[in-house]
Amino acid sequence: MPDRVFFACGACHILAYAFLEQHGEKGWQAVWIKPAAGHTGNHIFATDGVRAFDYHGVCDRGRLLSHYWRRARLHHPGWDATLETLDAEILIAGPASRQIDGLWLRGPSEYFQDALPRARAFLDRFPALAAL
Repeated sequence: MPDRVFFACGACHILAYAFLEQHGEKGWQAVWIKPAAGHTGNHIFATDGVRAFDYHGVCDRGRLLSHYWRRARLHHPGWDATLETLDAEILIAGPASRQIDGLWLRGPSEYFQDALPRARAFLDRFPALAAL
């Protein structure tokens, strides 16, 4: 499976964690798009409140959220969600993430191969990150 697809379809939290390892001290944090009751469509990205980073790269936070809401509602009319800040460590905690209502994340080692080295390598594809 190509890396972009891997981080778009279930391992976004691992990518967010790898990003925060490098940029968390610069005011970036993890945000969970938590679907409203009865809906699906989780996503976790990193943000500094203005910009956002996920498998697409860095973009305007509002643009990412607008795109996500528009796409979700296209496929699921009435879809809605809230935004919740998460501690970086919960992103790789696997079973401990299930203590948070609605969150169910795999730890890096729960993937076929440890997903964390793959996420760190994927970040290298975005040379503009060095300027953050």
